[in-house]
Amino acid sequence: MPCISQFFGIAIYLYYNEHYPPHFHAEYGGKEALYEIETLKVYAGKLSPRAHKLVREWAKLHRNELMNEWKHVRQGMQPKNIEPLE
Repeated sequence: MPCISQFFGIAIYLYYNEHYPPHFHAEYGGKEALYEIETLKVYAGKLSPRAHKLVREWAKLHRNELMNEWKHVRQGMQPKNIEPLE
């Protein structure tokens, strides 16, 4: 489960052999949420409102990169890191 980005205590992961829809995992403060890449909707889990807002802001900036890295992971390749939110 490669961590592809970290910012403000939030860690973003892409897992190998994951199910559809294309998504990423965000962890913060011992909690986890799964975000669809295309819509940025949470379909499992929950983060604090502040962390959720930061994750969505970051993902909007990097949606194309996220989709490319999702495809790499699905092919068994190591994903590249994505710049953190600053």
